[in-house]
Amino acid sequence: MAIKDILTVVDLAGSQKAARVALDLAGRTNAHVTGLSIAFEPVVPGFIAAPMPADYIEIARDSALKAAAEAGRKFTDMARKAGVNSEVRTAEMITGGTAEPVITHCRFTDLVVIGQDNPDEPEPMREMLIEAVLFESGVPVLVVPYINGGMKLKNAMVAWDGSPTASRAVHAALPILAMADKVTVMLVETGKVRYGEPGADIATYLARHGLNVTIDVVPRPTSGIADAILNYVSDHGVDMVAMGGYGHSRMREFLFGGATREILASMTVPILMAH
Repeated sequence: MAIKDILTVVDLAGSQKAARVALDLAGRTNAHVTGLSIAFEPVVPGFIAAPMPADYIEIARDSALKAAAEAGRKFTDMARKAGVNSEVRTAEMITGGTAEPVITHCRFTDLVVIGQDNPDEPEPMREMLIEAVLFESGVPVLVVPYINGGMKLKNAMVAWDGSPTASRAVHAALPILAMADKVTVMLVETGKVRYGEPGADIATYLARHGLNVTIDVVPRPTSGIADAILNYVSDHGVDMVAMGGYGHSRMREFLFGGATREILASMTVPILMAH
């Protein structure tokens, strides 16, 4: 499926790296981009006995809307300079509340582009939003690291483990993988018995779509799958990774750790995930 509609969550601060990647992809695919600017309304603490003054709540809401509007104006200017068809929407969220006001906008698009949380310029609820979009929108998510220098797409990688989530990520990433000069199907050795050449089926599928594909099976480090993927990206100059996100439940990942959380915390290139 071609990418014709992209939604990007507009940062309230910083250099808008995720939005720039979304506009770059839109320019390559002739897609429309929606910049979603989020107004985070303050939550009223439940332990405060006296009611909050109505004017305080209204002032706080107006301030959040103004910040969102300013971020939206910056996105509009970026889109105009990039020559990309675009629009800006605003979603109002209660800080710490449900992500449904954002998810509603994500369900009718081909791809959601959102930035990794930047510790130097943190965005409200960013980690929660990434997880919510991945789990609840039904749409693939391209997460852009805050140290990202752009979308080069010379050397793309598929982190393949044969799971349904990895399969969904590959199908979603096909239009982007097709832009790459080279696609590597990277598998981490698990010690399980394999029948046939590892990764041959997915490599054949990608090759039939005209992609220049190679297979690389790497030993699993004692530190785990996430380190194997991150190390491979660094050692081989990978520009983008497609992989399944959260093969287990979020609770299990939270309790026992998981590759998705570790990669989202330490990623250095854009990661396209699907669940």
